[in-house]
Amino acid sequence: MTKNTGAFLSRRVAMRLAVAAAAVASPLVAQIGPHLPNADARRPLGTQREWSTTQQEWLRLRLERTLPALMRRDSVDMWIVPMREYNEDPVFSSIVSPTTFAARRRTIYVFFDRGGDQGIERLALGGTSQGGMYTAVRSGIAATNVSTGRTTAELWGSAQWDVLTKVIRERKPRKIALNIDSTFAFADGLTLGEYTGMLSRDVLKPDGEWKPQITTAGRLAVDLIAIRQAEEEATFNRMNRLTWDIIEEAFSSRVVTPGVTRTGDVVWWMRQRMADYGLTTWFQPSVDVQRRGATDRDLGDDPVIQKGDVLHCDFGITALRLNTDTQHMGYVLRDGESGVPPGLQRALATTNRLQDIVFSEIRAGRSGNEVLQSSRQRMSRDSIDGTIYSHPIGMHGHGAGPLIGLWDYQDGVPGRGDHQMQPGTWYSIELQATSRVPEWGNQPVRVGQEEDVILDGAGVVKWGYQRQTKFHLVRPNGGAIRSRR
Repeated sequence: MTKNTGAFLSRRVAMRLAVAAAAVASPLVAQIGPHLPNADARRPLGTQREWSTTQQEWLRLRLERTLPALMRRDSVDMWIVPMREYNEDPVFSSIVSPTTFAARRRTIYVFFDRGGDQGIERLALGGTSQGGMYTAVRSGIAATNVSTGRTTAELWGSAQWDVLTKVIRERKPRKIALNIDSTFAFADGLTLGEYTGMLSRDVLKPDGEWKPQITTAGRLAVDLIAIRQAEEEATFNRMNRLTWDIIEEAFSSRVVTPGVTRTGDVVWWMRQRMADYGLTTWFQPSVDVQRRGATDRDLGDDPVIQKGDVLHCDFGITALRLNTDTQHMGYVLRDGESGVPPGLQRALATTNRLQDIVFSEIRAGRSGNEVLQSSRQRMSRDSIDGTIYSHPIGMHGHGAGPLIGLWDYQDGVPGRGDHQMQPGTWYSIELQATSRVPEWGNQPVRVGQEEDVILDGAGVVKWGYQRQTKFHLVRPNGGAIRSRR
């Protein structure tokens, strides 16, 4: 290698590093973008204090509206949910305040249906009242907390099981639900240690003529986590709008310089942008490339983005204990191009058609497998070469509720696909369609799409925000124009 060649390569490396660093460290813009206008550029979804107030109200509505209806639907008189610090039950985040991050030592939540208008009694044997949502039961042992001034100790150890036994026998529920389930992790939070503790203190032992039926919480736990309040929809819409804005900027010349920027640079720009906005995520974003005449193996794991490339991302954000999940497509314009080749636009339209099919098949009362089967039948009739792998979303990214296929299980998902959709639940319509593109020599191109939808309390299905019908464009020489629906 000559001295001049070495200097040239050094300059190329330096330029590459500078561009990558600039992408990751790009300053916050004055406005978020066209999809979430007039938002605070530093805190587009509000402050932590605002979040907490909003979430506490959602918790109240969940416990007062949704919980009683589900317990009575399943004829459950008492639901017992014990857990220990850092080994919380999956329902934990759905039944506690936003300022509670872990169980307190051991916390046993007890929900008892008093019948009629008396509603559900909510007890916390250990821990706090969660902002007045529970009656917190303490020990009778004298102890002074110098910080709070309390003069009784917290419930601890075997005394908690004894108090639980007393609570149960005073109320004599006919049917007691526990979180033990072989199908859904969301309903399987009772650990062997906690269950053994209950048995060791005869917590569930019959008393005289009273012999309770012990059952799995099953649907109760899953649907309590899954069902969203109508009041949450506006926040979900804003989260989806912000997701669109981040993707749109990522797939623009503000972030991508063809011939220099790698897919990994875009991924970390997205991660940094979330952090700048005070947000987190529930999975590592991904960006991948398809290129005319190149295979996935040719491109490798972290290719440099070039003009003429098709871009795809999988990206979501987390805020207020809610999540989004979105997949979009982008295109890097070649010199002289003003838009994507018609064949690529038709490929996106084909995927949009598959979205329409799944969207129209989602209905309350149907199982995920039923939606999958009917969608695939219509997909076949329309000669679409595609795959459907959609899922619930909400408190978790891959949320509680019915799966609508898995990428490798297109004939149905036993168990997890048999659960029925409930009004007031949210889903990510995730799928792909593969089309041959004439401009690429009839090379197959995968168009993956994912958008969140709301199945509202009235049974109406609507987009969380909207769906992509045009590619995001990376334009040469800056001046990126943001794609709109």
